[in-house]
Amino acid sequence: MCRLENDGCASVEAVRFNKQKKMSQADKMKQGQFSNPETPGYVGFANLPNQVHRKSVKKGFEFTLMVVGESGLGKSTLINSLFLTDLYPERIIPGAAEKIERTVQIEASTVEIEERGVKLRLTVVDTPGYGDAINSQDCFSTIISYIDDQFERYLHDESGLNRRHIVDNRVHCCFYFISPLGHGLKPLDVQFMKAIHNKVNVVPVIAKADTLTLRERERLKRRVLDEIDEHGIKIYHLPDAESDEDEDFKEQTRILKASIPFAVVGSNQQIEAKGKKVRGRLYPWGVVEVENPEHNDFLKLRIMLITHMQDLQEVTQDLHYENFRSERLKRGGRLSSHGYVLPLSPAKGPEPEEMDKDIILQEKEAELRRMQEMIAKMQAQMQKQGDGEGDGPHVGKV
Repeated sequence: MCRLENDGCASVEAVRFNKQKKMSQADKMKQGQFSNPETPGYVGFANLPNQVHRKSVKKGFEFTLMVVGESGLGKSTLINSLFLTDLYPERIIPGAAEKIERTVQIEASTVEIEERGVKLRLTVVDTPGYGDAINSQDCFSTIISYIDDQFERYLHDESGLNRRHIVDNRVHCCFYFISPLGHGLKPLDVQFMKAIHNKVNVVPVIAKADTLTLRERERLKRRVLDEIDEHGIKIYHLPDAESDEDEDFKEQTRILKASIPFAVVGSNQQIEAKGKKVRGRLYPWGVVEVENPEHNDFLKLRIMLITHMQDLQEVTQDLHYENFRSERLKRGGRLSSHGYVLPLSPAKGPEPEEMDKDIILQEKEAELRRMQEMIAKMQAQMQKQGDGEGDGPHVGKV
């Protein structure tokens, strides 16, 4: 009997000890959430980049890429190869007769790409018809108008009342495709890049590099760079690596800078080479592997675009968009409180101050009327809800 009592007492004590142990562990866990794991003097704002990272991943990223070049240079194939998608499943290639009077068109395709939880809203702007007509003198005016229209739309949205959900359709980068069959830049290439180099980041790309030998490719690269410098064309320059970056990144940046203009090959076909499946082009004399850096610069171009995508967006915001904004305000007038451009007389300068006051008053009155209409609608809805519930609250007129 005593043995049973002793065993019972021992079991009760064991249960009590386990409960106390669990409670102490729970208390420690709660305290650990708010304890300072670092050395004394640690505040914690070193974790701010992690907060920015989580917020950016949740929000997703936006990027707009424009491709410009003559037909047949493999623009669509290269874009599909870069992002492993099919942006042009139903494209119809026009014949020679249709190209005679064809004008430049703008085709924007948007696709949502997700990789390891990171979402990218990619917009690719294609320009079919560029350089196809007999007279290509004004073939790039449509492209310039499109770039300016996106700046104008962003300026209007940014200056409006609701700035929380602004869609950024500004062109962040332009791949300009250069034909490998010439001896450098054509007059059309020079005129177009000079027309847009102050509006968008221009990245020159030599298309279909598999038609060139290694010596011809290097010679064409040097010739293109010399002509770009000769005509004062501003292309996108990769930022220098910071001094605290690791040596691998510094070496990668140096190689990417030395590879401009990128000589690329695109292909969406999977072929077998050396016992493995690769994307490439099969010729009677061998295989050209798209992602082989010894064969072309495709991999370097993709690394440049991905690793410097944020810098391309920042240059667009801080340089090209700000230049457009300042010129737009100088030429078109000042922005009102609702984003509308108020014109200024170019001959007489700014209009009298009384005119500005009248315009501001009219805008305020219009905004006040809109707010009153919204309040009236809300009150009517609340009144209906109150009548339906019987004893619900009633809202009277203000």
